[in-house]
Amino acid sequence: MVTEQSAADRPTKQRGRPRSFDRDTALEQAIRTFWERGYEATSVADLTRAMGIGPPSLYAAFGDKRSLFDEVVVEYAARYGSFSTRAFEQELTARAAVERMLREAATEYTDPGHPRGCLIISAATNCATPEVEEALRVKRGQNIAAFESRIRADVASGELPADADAEALARFSGAVLQGMSQQARDGASREELERVAGLAMLAWPQA
Repeated sequence: MVTEQSAADRPTKQRGRPRSFDRDTALEQAIRTFWERGYEATSVADLTRAMGIGPPSLYAAFGDKRSLFDEVVVEYAARYGSFSTRAFEQELTARAAVERMLREAATEYTDPGHPRGCLIISAATNCATPEVEEALRVKRGQNIAAFESRIRADVASGELPADADAEALARFSGAVLQGMSQQARDGASREELERVAGLAMLAWPQA
């Protein structure tokens, strides 16, 4: 039976000690570690070493490896992957949005200030965890669906020809984006990827 005194002995555990690390800084290091190594090849030891914390602090602040990765994907999209969303929010046509997205991807994917390529694309490489692989696949699929929706709207408005294949154009755009990520990881320069983006736009039908 728990007495009043023994219950009072537990406040330290309930309140917890103040964190001795900055959570945002640690999360940024986790982003970069998963980005560089992928989900499967990244161990808890890799994460704690990069984040500068011990396993108990990682589990207390972020949960397990999978929970941390889920948060990493959300933060990566906000911090590094938002160029795609901005392009589709700010450009008036699907063609302009895709062209801007691909050209900005050439810059973002080769930025020397962080790992190359796209985390959401590269983290799935050799992934043996079905739930993670499926979550990343769904996220990529949602992006392609958003491309297709915008393209169909331009077909309906006459901005693109009535016979334009919206699904194929959307998948083509996604394939180019994913290929650019891998090319960046293989060492392609920004200028080389910009040329890829320019050639890709030649496949789009003229109104």
